Amino acid sequence: MAEAVVAGGCFWCLVPPFENLDGVHAVTTGYTGGNTENPTYKEVCTNETGHVEAVKIDYDPKIISFSKLLEVFWRQIDPTDDGGQFNDRGESYQTAIFYGSEEEKEAAEASKRIIDENGPFKAQVQTKILPKSTFYPAEEEHQNYHHKHPLHYQMYKKGSGRQGFIETYWRN
Repeated sequence: MAEAVVAGGCFWCLVPPFENLDGVHAVTTGYTGGNTENPTYKEVCTNETGHVEAVKIDYDPKIISFSKLLEVFWRQIDPTDDGGQFNDRGESYQTAIFYGSEEEKEAAEASKRIIDENGPFKAQVQTKILPKSTFYPAEEEHQNYHHKHPLHYQMYKKGSGRQGFIETYWRN
């Protein structure tokens, strides 16, 4: 078993694209990259803890590769926005790929290069590539939010601008 950690703005929106992929065993919402131990959602939203909202993807690398997970990740975000994602603004909503090995770092850098050179954007990719740090699972109410509150989740995804952006830039 391996784990990938990515940040792409609101963590609720990063669970559905990964949860049903072959080889993915679990997707956990949480916080990483900051300097506060066991942060809460309320604390992270202040943008004072240094944490970003992220997901931890537990997967079987014999079935799905880290690189394939990154391909899915890029198609969920606006990688050119360094101020947050869509309507969610601030440090806690910035995008990042967290690596746990030199191989993961190289894969992340290669995938970023591909998006920069061949992606549908004129602006340069701002997504950070950072070493993994402690991942703190979010409160239970934020786990599998799209299943617990499907209507609110769909309204949020559309209203935030994420859904329209994905449809415009990542159609195929």
